[in-house]
Amino acid sequence: MMEPQITELERDIIKEILNIGLARAADSFAVVARDRVLLKVPDIQLIEVKDLLLLVTRYEDTHTIIQSDIKGDLNGATLMLFSEDHIIRLSEVCLSMLDVQKGELSVMQESLLLEISNIITGALVTQLANILKSDIYGSPPKIPKSHIADSLKDILVQHPLFQPLVFTVITQFKHNFKSVELPLLLFFDTNTLLKMLEIIRSFGNNKNAILETD
Repeated sequence: MMEPQITELERDIIKEILNIGLARAADSFAVVARDRVLLKVPDIQLIEVKDLLLLVTRYEDTHTIIQSDIKGDLNGATLMLFSEDHIIRLSEVCLSMLDVQKGELSVMQESLLLEISNIITGALVTQLANILKSDIYGSPPKIPKSHIADSLKDILVQHPLFQPLVFTVITQFKHNFKSVELPLLLFFDTNTLLKMLEIIRSFGNNKNAILETD
């Protein structure tokens, strides 16, 4: 399969779809955080499988990774990456914990990270389903117990034509003039990308017409 060709306008349209989902995710996250939450505009890039695995394995020793698979008409996964500093800040704000120490996660901290991932990725998946008129859903988020490459193996093996479309989304969590950046990787296989482009092109790349379908 040839590598899909995406125009700058099509990239902008996909970004705008994600931005709508992120705005809704931010509103839901703000309830948990009890403060204003800002989410930045995502970047989009096409990368090879080996580069994807190298990208995520870089974070394994320094971040807690939360994974949620996307299933249905579209196939992919989301990964949220929490550093120890992120976890401490979120624990203080969302759980009112004092003197939080680095190290193994408590049950409450693990539940918090899973809930944050569920809120943000769930909103993105719902938005994509609405605009693209697709039957898709996110599986319950989990903390991979093995290496992340092993955790992602099912997607890669089941879809040998996997050419990930990676959206690097930086969510900026703000509280009392402090901020925490939470990297979020959202990626799909080639067939999913082609379906997305087909839908976008069926509207003649009219951004307003596409977004009004929501």
